Amino acid sequence: MRSRYSAYAVGDTDYVWRTWHPRTRPQQVAPDPATRWVRLEIIEADEDTVEFRAHHDRGVLHERSRFQRRAGRWFYLDGEVD
Repeated sequence: MRSRYSAYAVGDTDYVWRTWHPRTRPQQVAPDPATRWVRLEIIEADEDTVEFRAHHDRGVLHERSRFQRRAGRWFYLDGEVD
């Protein structure tokens, strides 16, 4: 989760795409380049779910993300945004 947040923060869309589960990832990852991410707050985490708040210059993204392990690596599966 932290590495994906960092990739969003620095604009590394290739990393975000590569760590997205092949079953659910979009053709392209195109975050808003005008968004400046400033802080990640992990609220709760268990084996395959992370609830977090990602703070940016225009507000806060609150999400509960699910991850799945494949070939020894974790991949973002999907999430519920509040």
